[in-house]
Amino acid sequence: MLKDSFGRNLDYLRVSVTDRCNLRCIYCMPSDGVEWKSHESILSFEELLRICRIISGLGVSKIKVTGGEPLVRRGIAGFIKELKIVKGIEKVTLTSNGLLLGSYLDEAEKLGKGAMPDGINISLDALDPKRSRLITRSSCSIDIRSLADRLLEKGIPVKINCVIVRDINEEEILPLATLAKDKNIAVRFIELMPLGSAAALHYVSGGEILKLLEKTYGALSPFFGISGSGPAVYYSIPGFTGKIGFINPVSRGFCETCNRLRLTSEGLLKPCLSVNYGMDLRKLLRGGISDKEFAGFIIETAAKKPQFHNLSGVYGASPEEYNERHPKGMFGIGG
Repeated sequence: MLKDSFGRNLDYLRVSVTDRCNLRCIYCMPSDGVEWKSHESILSFEELLRICRIISGLGVSKIKVTGGEPLVRRGIAGFIKELKIVKGIEKVTLTSNGLLLGSYLDEAEKLGKGAMPDGINISLDALDPKRSRLITRSSCSIDIRSLADRLLEKGIPVKINCVIVRDINEEEILPLATLAKDKNIAVRFIELMPLGSAAALHYVSGGEILKLLEKTYGALSPFFGISGSGPAVYYSIPGFTGKIGFINPVSRGFCETCNRLRLTSEGLLKPCLSVNYGMDLRKLLRGGISDKEFAGFIIETAAKKPQFHNLSGVYGASPEEYNERHPKGMFGIGG
């Protein structure tokens, strides 16, 4: 089992396949967009598969495919199919904004069941069209209910990830929560982290959201029946088919149980979301390194995982510190 220097088991890798996205969300990208990386500068699918084969041999068994928006990269369905047959990989899930999800499912159906992920997280921060345009800087939208139904019919678990920004989309909390009323999905509220352009915005804590939901629906009951690779905690609401989840990295923190590494689309293996260092796996791959040597560098990187992130005062960091340390947005890190 791959471990860090604090004894935490690292069995989960988030793999960014692109830094590109078809939206420009206010907490992720600058309004004028960013300069995309060249095709040559990002890892090929063959290189990504080699990394996953080697790291699975070290004990990583769960992969999350992310971006940017992963579905903008051609051939992603074929990549996921290949990834799912890597020895030692038990679960492959996908995070998407949903705009290209219908087309992806069409392609995956043609390639066979093996091209379907074991779960899909859909990012959605507003149901109201005006608020959606404000957040995404786009008039594009998805029919979240139809998409959820299509995925559930295929037996694919659905989680909806919602980021609430103060004075922007707080009124969306209750409407978003009701998506779990009649469907067996999990609606998860994720605290805004001060990365890149998000540092100029203000988060709404999971505790505040929980209080609002309890004011509306009564006491929520802790629920432990949803399996996942991340830090979400879940609750049941009386009369709801689905569940409500919270991921609170800013107000509470969960570094003590963190089990993940992150791989950027350019091949930087990061031991923590909050650090600006990592191992350049692209350089190693293209330098003709052996699998055994490569595994040694991964172990070395895992050992450098910090005890705590520095994205909030929970672990002693000041706002000045984490705002200055994290100028890069989530799109470039691997969301």
